[in-house]
Amino acid sequence: MKAFTAFGGTGSGLRWAQPSSPVTVSAVVPAYNEEGKVGATVRSLYQAGGITEVVVVDDGSTDRTAEEAEQVGARVVRLTRNLGKGRAVWEGVKRVTGEVILLVDADLVEVSALVSKLLEPVMEGKAEMTVASFPAGTGGGLGLAVTLARWGIWALTGWSPKAPLSGQRAVVRWLVEEGGPVHGFGLEVGLTVKALRRGYRVLEIEAEMPVDHAVTGRTWSGFVHRARQFLDIAAVLARLAVAR
Repeated sequence: MKAFTAFGGTGSGLRWAQPSSPVTVSAVVPAYNEEGKVGATVRSLYQAGGITEVVVVDDGSTDRTAEEAEQVGARVVRLTRNLGKGRAVWEGVKRVTGEVILLVDADLVEVSALVSKLLEPVMEGKAEMTVASFPAGTGGGLGLAVTLARWGIWALTGWSPKAPLSGQRAVVRWLVEEGGPVHGFGLEVGLTVKALRRGYRVLEIEAEMPVDHAVTGRTWSGFVHRARQFLDIAAVLARLAVAR
């Protein structure tokens, strides 16, 4: 486990102490055309235990993502068009009630073991945000977006994370609300930078990549996806640099 405590937070830096009473946890799952996987992911979340509700945000899918999620007990928020990951997560956060929010990608499938690893430090008051760090070489991409994200976070906060783009996170609710919506694939970078600037504690948790997780391949659609991701990250970093 790698830990980093932010220095010189510009916000309240309110620390999360271990609560004396049970804490409610809401899972928010952004999903775009994840029929065939989202149902298994939702089931795995419920099997993990300790999660009060699972909300799947269908980000304008053209398949049966929404129906599949509902069939296994998730509450589904349907967006009429594809608004991007950042907006999808924000729409989910606005609708859940948990004091801790668990962010999970819809295509991860088997997440029950990962959930407990992410939640434990937050529930024990050791961090305001935890991030799953998967082994090197499991991303499937060319690394340009990851390199940009890691460099940008370091330039703006002084920390170089192993997994700057990991979408698997446990976050105290107010941290997400303070940060506000973040555009598209810049979500993870925006969350991290805003958290560290406010003096919150962020922990990277080493975890194994679920065997069913499909990475983005070297296809035309894969290159388009990575290009969008790179541009979104660059845009978020530029805005954060100006705000600094």
